[in-house]
Amino acid sequence: MFYLNYMFSELRRRKGRTLLTALGLAVGVGLVVTVSALSTGLDNAQAKVLAPLTGVGTDMSVTRPISTSSSSQGFRGLSQKERDQLQAENGTSRLGLQNLGKPGTQFTRDSFMATSQLSFPATEVTSISKTANVKSAAGGLTLSSVHVSGTVPQNPPTGGGAGGGFGGAGGGQQGPRSINVTSVSVDGVDQTHPGLGAITSGQISSGRYFSSGTKREAIVNVSYAQRKGLKVGNTMWLGGKKFTIVGLATTPLGGQASDVYIKLTQLQTMSGRVGRVNTVYVRANTAGNVSSVATSIQKGFTGSSVTTAKDLASRVSGSLIDAKNLTSKLGTALEIVALVASILIASLLTLSSVAKRIRELGTLKALGWPQRFVVRQVTGESLLQGLLGGVFGAVIGVVGALVIGALGLTLKATVAQAASVGFGPFGQGAVNSGGSTTLKLTAPISIGLIGLAIALAVAGGLISGAIGGLRAARLRPADALRNLD
Repeated sequence: MFYLNYMFSELRRRKGRTLLTALGLAVGVGLVVTVSALSTGLDNAQAKVLAPLTGVGTDMSVTRPISTSSSSQGFRGLSQKERDQLQAENGTSRLGLQNLGKPGTQFTRDSFMATSQLSFPATEVTSISKTANVKSAAGGLTLSSVHVSGTVPQNPPTGGGAGGGFGGAGGGQQGPRSINVTSVSVDGVDQTHPGLGAITSGQISSGRYFSSGTKREAIVNVSYAQRKGLKVGNTMWLGGKKFTIVGLATTPLGGQASDVYIKLTQLQTMSGRVGRVNTVYVRANTAGNVSSVATSIQKGFTGSSVTTAKDLASRVSGSLIDAKNLTSKLGTALEIVALVASILIASLLTLSSVAKRIRELGTLKALGWPQRFVVRQVTGESLLQGLLGGVFGAVIGVVGALVIGALGLTLKATVAQAASVGFGPFGQGAVNSGGSTTLKLTAPISIGLIGLAIALAVAGGLISGAIGGLRAARLRPADALRNLD
């Protein structure tokens, strides 16, 4: 008890030096807290962009893509083998204007066109689900529903496209002006896996997820619903069938975004692709096994392409990533420099204090104090100063984090569109959406971070106390007679 009373009395007697030493440690620790909180905020912002794409980092998507040597040429850029594959996928003359009737008569036609992914048997879903370290797998089917209506022209065009009718892969309507063409991207979702697929129950912003029955239900992309003035409860026609809109969903930036989502079995039946899918959504049992699972799937599924969180993260850019990279490169260095500087300041102040207390400490040794008692006294005082500095530093760090949040700074995240080509005659097929989003910068503070700040300050106090204590231990009792306070 005597030693504690002595420590506190010495700290109170030298209030100015005590506060100065504590503040020196507090500034360094406070900077560590603020930078760490900022780094956490940037991590959270990046996770907010990526999490919807990959289901908390343990999801991946498996497809059989068709690549082109020239993305600007669309369908004409395919090799003959790839043309044959795509024609087999879409069937012959799905959008051709031949055999529609006599010129001048009205007609309508609904077709489902393949995107840049070829379909494959749904049995692959079962095979993939049995792969080591795979927790679950769900099939999906991504197509474009093309509705063609109008008047049969006098001289229907031939050739071009997938089966003739409207050549080229463009972004809008092609062909005679008497023909009206609308194209809607559609995803078939296995509703038995509400947490895994092109759309999940967690992405529903209004309404509900699919029911388990056979009712024709649709979930519509929020942006598409806004363009078309659609709401929950409205009905819409798709492939000549009537669907009730049961929910609106916010699809992830950079993810596989379609206009409309319906039940997988219904899309398979309507499109003539019963028992076939063109995407498998896979969840690994742990995030650490994602890479090995992706490798196993590619080895076991010929021609497959596996997209993981790492692949998607490489497509994210903008001020968010710039800030994240800057924090990663300079944040740690800044924290180290701040801590080292604060400990050096505390050590110098402690050494200065010991130099001014030569008479006091020398007298204590003359009275019989062993060296360890002197070291303990000086180190104990520095430890208390470190504890006080830790409290001050935590306060400084919290204030800095609150200021960052109060400033309302925003960061932009841009996800580049995946390199895919619209293979349909109307440019459909590139369903991996790009775009940008703006996120508010925050700097969250956790109890663990505050505890770390206090621990660092106490460690700094111990280091400075040890340095000062070693200096005090070398004092001789005779020095007390030659020095005055």
